[in-house]
Amino acid sequence: MERSIVKLEQQRRREGALFLVLFALTIPAANWLIGHVGTSCVTPQGPCVVPVAPGLAPGLMAPSGVMLAGVALVLRDLVQRRLGTGLSALAILLGSALSALLAPASLVIASATAFLLSEFADLAVYTPLARRRLIAAVMASSLVGLVVDSIVFLWLAFGSLDFLVGQVVGKSWMVLLSIPFVAWLRRRDERLGIMPA
Repeated sequence: MERSIVKLEQQRRREGALFLVLFALTIPAANWLIGHVGTSCVTPQGPCVVPVAPGLAPGLMAPSGVMLAGVALVLRDLVQRRLGTGLSALAILLGSALSALLAPASLVIASATAFLLSEFADLAVYTPLARRRLIAAVMASSLVGLVVDSIVFLWLAFGSLDFLVGQVVGKSWMVLLSIPFVAWLRRRDERLGIMPA
């Protein structure tokens, strides 16, 4: 019995470390995308934009890092579920520093500030909901985080909220696409007896 508890605890920590690494990787990847990938770029160094609702609203565009920003919000929730609130908050602070270091010079303040504020907003909403309703916690906290991230980033980076709807839609797609995985993880945790940190 005690050996199985130790194994479950080790598995929880390993998965938490994996979610933490993936969370950290979303930051440089999103910043790189903004400057290098898109259907059009404002300048050769970016920002580049992509359509976020092809077929539904073909003209709806957002900066290309938008998809990974949505993934980061969900990964932060999973880091907290596996490693706890303290390590999750530390990951946000380190992620903000990493965002500032890796963002294009013109986007350093916008990237780091938006990341810091949105991830802490996500944490504030997720924490009280997570023990009772994981899926609702992930969706509600991600929605709050993605709106904060979008407003702060767009205003600081471009002095405009022109891409706000595109940002919100692009990030929301990624949150919605993650829900089946989060639901599977919750069911598997219950079956195996893995408790949140």
